[in-house]
Amino acid sequence: MVRIRRRTLLGQAALALAARQAAAQGRAAGAAPELRIGAIFPFAGPLALHGDESFRGLEMAVEARNAAGGVFGRPLRLVKAEASDAAQAGEAARRLLAGPERVAALFGSCASAVSFAATQVAELEGVPYFELGAIADTITVRGFRYLFRSCPRGSDYAALTLRAARWLLPALWQMPPAAMQVAILHEDTLYGQSVATAQEVGLQGTARLLGRFGYAAGGQEIPALAQRLRAAETQLVLHTGQQAEILLLFRAMKEIGWRPRMVLGAGAGYSLADLAQALGPQVEGVMTVGFPPYLAAGRAGEEARQLAEVYRGKYGHDPRSGHSLANHAGARLFLEALHRAGSPDKERVRAAVLATTFEEREAPLGWAAGFDESGQNLRARPVLAQWQGGRLVPVFPEPAAAGVPRPQIG
Repeated sequence: MVRIRRRTLLGQAALALAARQAAAQGRAAGAAPELRIGAIFPFAGPLALHGDESFRGLEMAVEARNAAGGVFGRPLRLVKAEASDAAQAGEAARRLLAGPERVAALFGSCASAVSFAATQVAELEGVPYFELGAIADTITVRGFRYLFRSCPRGSDYAALTLRAARWLLPALWQMPPAAMQVAILHEDTLYGQSVATAQEVGLQGTARLLGRFGYAAGGQEIPALAQRLRAAETQLVLHTGQQAEILLLFRAMKEIGWRPRMVLGAGAGYSLADLAQALGPQVEGVMTVGFPPYLAAGRAGEEARQLAEVYRGKYGHDPRSGHSLANHAGARLFLEALHRAGSPDKERVRAAVLATTFEEREAPLGWAAGFDESGQNLRARPVLAQWQGGRLVPVFPEPAAAGVPRPQIG
């Protein structure tokens, strides 16, 4: 296996000047034909904010790559396509691959249902698909040859929530794990099921599991479920859901005057700055397992802060979540692999991706890499973060931790 050194990616430097340099590069290239790559994300509907924030990470990575000379001498051009559900995702993939744009590769997609459908179309067409943010385990277990995922899986999220539930919180509460009363709450989709199933299995025989409570997308059952959780004297709620459902849960908790000792969320919604603004003091102390936030310790945190400066210069405000950071880091890995492949040939791209390996200490933005035959990055890991003083602070594990975990919400 060929080890790709950290300096290879870091050589793309001067990110703050990426957009201007990329434009100059494109003019100077002149005769070099552009390489079109597709970007499928939910830019409308309930996941629009997640999708747009994820796309921005990819967009900044493409601009940085163009500033460094593009891929195998060709400037990149992103072609956007909106997809909020599986049907739209399949259609968007077919349009990008067979329409007048004829992209050489696809990137996406933030949402597991979108990824599941779009990746199937790409595989049938024999075109590489680079997944940057959808986490359902089922995405990479279908034997696809040209699908590659840089981010963690739902089972990785569940594993970290279990470490928190079985070790970290009992230590903070000075309570044996077997005495903890835990409930699993989740949206009944690929995303929610992927995390909740692994949580349920992992809690058996460890804590007192009060039940696993699934609900349909939209969360209309959440107020009634909150009543049941209060009646059962739930101490720890493990919740996997979207932003609107999180707001429903905390509104219901406030209305019935109930607050568990801890809410530990998994995934996108719990990491959004918009959520913290909407919940106000209610969000204080809430924990979440997800992509590393921009506020991190060590070298990875310093590189993230540099990227945040680029973000502010380009979009005019602070990053809205770590989704842009994670998508940027994953896109950099894949764009470098595409460059080393020397062409968009699917077999050469596959070989280049599988040869990419980084330890966390040397990886750009701390995003470790090591791909198995299914195309899954086995070294990608989520982090446990906590809302403290209006900021999402990584608290576990080391070396990403930039703060000390607090024992309860409020």
